[in-house]
Amino acid sequence: MASITKQKTGWRVQISVKGTRDSSVLPTKAEAQAWAVEREAQMRRMVETGVNTDKTCQDAFDRYSAEVSPHKRGARWEGIRLAAIARHVVDRVSLGEMKLCDVTADVLGQWRDERLLSVAGSTVNRDLNLLSHVFTTARREWKWISSSPTVDVRRPQNPQPRDRRITDDEIERICLALGFDGEVTTKSSAIAVAFLFAIETAMRAGEICGLTWVDIEGNVAHLPRTKNGTKRSVPLSGRAIELLGLLPPGNDTCFGISTASLDALFRKARGAAGVDDLTFHDTRHEAITRLAKKLNVLELARMVGHKDLTMLQIYYNETAAELAKKL
Repeated sequence: MASITKQKTGWRVQISVKGTRDSSVLPTKAEAQAWAVEREAQMRRMVETGVNTDKTCQDAFDRYSAEVSPHKRGARWEGIRLAAIARHVVDRVSLGEMKLCDVTADVLGQWRDERLLSVAGSTVNRDLNLLSHVFTTARREWKWISSSPTVDVRRPQNPQPRDRRITDDEIERICLALGFDGEVTTKSSAIAVAFLFAIETAMRAGEICGLTWVDIEGNVAHLPRTKNGTKRSVPLSGRAIELLGLLPPGNDTCFGISTASLDALFRKARGAAGVDDLTFHDTRHEAITRLAKKLNVLELARMVGHKDLTMLQIYYNETAAELAKKL
């Protein structure tokens, strides 16, 4: 039973449910009575189910960022994505301010539809995967909700995977735009060598930028930690060894460049070279397609770090004309 008393600042309401107390001050008696009914029902559900219904999405995002994300390689990016999701407004309320128990599949469906107006379906699916893990952790470990609202949210369709190949002419033009003439004297020329090295090895930009001389042993590059969190050893071709030999010693890493510098300078060179619709990650597509002519499926998957062989189908982009020549 709620206790409601008049005060100078409004109406003070106090409730107690099985030893748990709560109180608030509201402007009117009607508001105090309504708050008491709703709050008492929440407290009874908490007692009966053991679920804490007081927590907001922001509480869940903050705890997830502090306890779960640090164990992942993309911890910083997860924090940025969760902060952006928390700011998104649905029905005049930001998701961060919403109680976890009030976030339904309908709420997330509205968030999804608004996001699809500005980003691709694959981006929304990545965010939904992150939200799903947050809500599942809140349900299983923290006992903040009884079910995850992401279970019933319809996922948008992913766009068709890229199949961009890189021609020899484009490779030459990009290297010229980066000022590479066979010697590495600037950051731009080091990026040109990284570009060529990526086509030889199928290594990702982050793996190349983080490569150290200690990681190189003979004709093998040992990657202690990759995108999927596991270590991988990459066999190096004779051409890859030659490219490493062009790099000056003395840097903490082989190439002496950061991923941010690589991305910015590569984009600039791509524009100067007049090469359209090309990303540095397209080198992985090109490399895997070339390597498929030399290695069998299991060897190729092991080299590039694909645990799921179907991923090779996404990155293997041989043209029908080239396949026809084999027939």
